[in-house]
Amino acid sequence: MPVIGRKGLGQDLSAGRNVSLAELGVRGSLRMAQTIAAVSPRALKCLLKMRQPTPAEVRELFEALGATYIKFGQFIASSPSIFPKEYVDEFQACLDQTPALPFGKIRAIIEEDLGRPLGEVFASVDEKALASASIAQVHSARLLTGEDVVIKVQKPGVRAILTTDLNAVYLLTRVLELIMPNTDRDAVAGLVAEMYQSMIDECDFRKEAQNLTDFRQFLANSGNDKVLAPKPYPKASGDRVLTMERFYGRALTDTAMTANSAQNATDSLFNALNTWFASLTQCAFFHADLHSGNLMLLDDGRVGFIDFGMVGRIQPEAWQAMFGLFSAVSSQDYRQMAESMVAVGITRDKVDVNALSNDIRRLFDSMNAMDPARVLANNNGDGINDMLSDLGGIARNYGIRFPRSFTMLLKQFLYFDRYVELLAPGADIFRDDRVDLFG
Repeated sequence: MPVIGRKGLGQDLSAGRNVSLAELGVRGSLRMAQTIAAVSPRALKCLLKMRQPTPAEVRELFEALGATYIKFGQFIASSPSIFPKEYVDEFQACLDQTPALPFGKIRAIIEEDLGRPLGEVFASVDEKALASASIAQVHSARLLTGEDVVIKVQKPGVRAILTTDLNAVYLLTRVLELIMPNTDRDAVAGLVAEMYQSMIDECDFRKEAQNLTDFRQFLANSGNDKVLAPKPYPKASGDRVLTMERFYGRALTDTAMTANSAQNATDSLFNALNTWFASLTQCAFFHADLHSGNLMLLDDGRVGFIDFGMVGRIQPEAWQAMFGLFSAVSSQDYRQMAESMVAVGITRDKVDVNALSNDIRRLFDSMNAMDPARVLANNNGDGINDMLSDLGGIARNYGIRFPRSFTMLLKQFLYFDRYVELLAPGADIFRDDRVDLFG
C-alpha cells in the first residue's frame, strides 16, 4: 500500500514502524468503509442544498471520524497563519479527549510490547488513567527499582488508521490540484504530507524517548540545572509504550499561589524562556507544544518541560529572520513586520511591501492593540489565535505562504509572551535583562 511522506506517494513509512502490510490492508479496508459511511450522508445533504458545509459541520464530521481527523482539526486550530479564521475558531472545540480504554486492554498492550508480564517491570500500576487522548492514554506507576513513573500507552490500530486516512486525504488533494489549475501546486498536498509525518512522529514512542534523551543532553551540555525534562526508561519502554520519570508540581501559570510561590513561578518562567530560546540554536529541535499544561512548576522550584511528542526544527539562519518578525510585532514596527513576512514566507509574486505594511497597520489599529499585552493576555489563547489568523489572512492576500515550522515557532513565542504578561506584567521580552534571546 503506498504511503505518503516527505517525498510523496510511494514512500513506505510503515517499514520499521511496526505496521504490517496485512494490518494496513485489513484495518485500511474497514477504515475506508467507516469513512464512506460517515461522509456520504453529510455530503449528500450539502449537495441537495447546493451549499458548502459550514465550519461547524466540518468539525462535527472530523470528530465523528476519530483520531486522524481530530488531530487534523487540532492542526487547523493551532495554525491560524495558514487556515481561515472561521475554521481556526471552530476547531478550537475539537478536543483530543476520549474515553479511557479498560485497563485489561492497556495491560495486554504493555505486556505484548515489552515482552514480559507487567509484574516483572512494575511494582504497581494505577488502573485509573491519568489522561486519555485519541492516540494514547497515560497511567501512573512505580518501577520495581522504586522510581515513580508515568506510562504512556499507544491505543491499538492508531498507526494503521492514520496511514489509511492520510493516504486518502493526500490522494484527494492531488486530484484537486490537477482539476483546479490555479491551485498552488504542492501547497495543500505538501501540507497533508507534513501533517502525516507529524502525526506518525507522535506515534513513534522510540523517537519521543530519543527526544527526551537529546533534550536532557542539551540541558547537561549547557550546564542548565534549572530546567528538567523527564528521564525515559528504555528497559520499560518499546514501540507503543513509553515509561518516563514522573514530575510533581503544578502548571506554571497556576494563579492560585502564595506570593513566594508566585515569585518562584516568575523566576522559573524566565528560566524556561531562556532555555527554549537556547534550544533554537543549540539543540536539534525545539519543543513545539508549550501550552501551559506542558510547563510545570515543580515542587523544588525548577521548571519541567513535558510531552516531547511534538517538536519542530529550524535552521539558525531562519531563526534570525523570524526573530525580526517577532521583534517587529513587539515594537509595532509595521514596515519591519512586512519585510520580515516576505523574508520568512514563501511566495512566487513580487510583494508590494508598502501596501503590506499599511494593511498590517490597519489590522493593529482595528484591534486597538498598540500594547501587545492587550492582545496576548487572554488566558484561553483567543488573542494569540486572532492575531495569527489576521496576519495569516493578510499574508494570503499577498500570495505569502508561511512554512509550518514558522507557525509552530511563532505559536510558542506568543505563548511565552502571554505567560510573561501573566507572571511578570510590564516586562518586555526583547528588552528585559533576564532574557537571553540567542542562548
